[in-house]
Amino acid sequence: MSDTQEVLVEDRGAVRWLTLNRPQAMNSITGTMLAQINDALKAADDDPAVRVIVLTGAGRAFCAGLDLKQAARGEGIGGDGLASAGARHYSTREICTVTLQRLDTPVIAAINGAAAGYGLDLALGCDMRLIADGAVLMPGFAKMGVVPESGGTWYLPRLLGWAKACEVAMLGDTLSAARALEYGLVNAVAPADGLEAMVSDWSERIAANAPLAITELKRLFRHGLTQDFESHSHHVLMSVLNLFRSEDFREGVQSFVEKRPPQFRGR
Repeated sequence: MSDTQEVLVEDRGAVRWLTLNRPQAMNSITGTMLAQINDALKAADDDPAVRVIVLTGAGRAFCAGLDLKQAARGEGIGGDGLASAGARHYSTREICTVTLQRLDTPVIAAINGAAAGYGLDLALGCDMRLIADGAVLMPGFAKMGVVPESGGTWYLPRLLGWAKACEVAMLGDTLSAARALEYGLVNAVAPADGLEAMVSDWSERIAANAPLAITELKRLFRHGLTQDFESHSHHVLMSVLNLFRSEDFREGVQSFVEKRPPQFRGR
């Protein structure tokens, strides 16, 4: 790994850790970081050896959102640079939060510190969110004169329901880890020094399951958001019939009969 990269990539067995790497700026977003996140997500999803992706931040923050100091100087995505790198980001298929939503590989957000603005949208776009007890979610978009620009307006009503989404977004109050868990915005809370261990445990347990089944689960969840029940049921049936023909299904059955842990190969 090189510490000059704005996104660090590390493989831990079948789990790929992506770490936002601008700790001196609380991992605030730059055009370079957006491009590197997008490329790293695509590369992980294309790699059959990667069964789970973890997204986290270096230092004391997960991601503080767009770099407001750059914006104040008329630079970067929030400043005059919006007409260049920022505009390209928002007007093409290279939006990393769209890439994140398209991934078939499960993604866990390890929220080690504050997640604000774009950083909150990134976390919401992950399949699961595990948070350190001292970390916070900061949905203060309206207090900055903007809206959640990269997924929050889509995710919040689905995760919280209409009224609660309005409460969170329109009040814009900072949410503690405990409150985020109460609302259902995160899956679990860990002590700060135990977050990495919890994330490793969850990701390794997912990686040990049949990857074809995990992929189909995620695809079916995604399709189910826009399908009626009957259409979705037909879609599920086709997936199940395909999985019945897989080596992984046979291994799952055989390992159950033999009372041993399965060894799935993704075939």
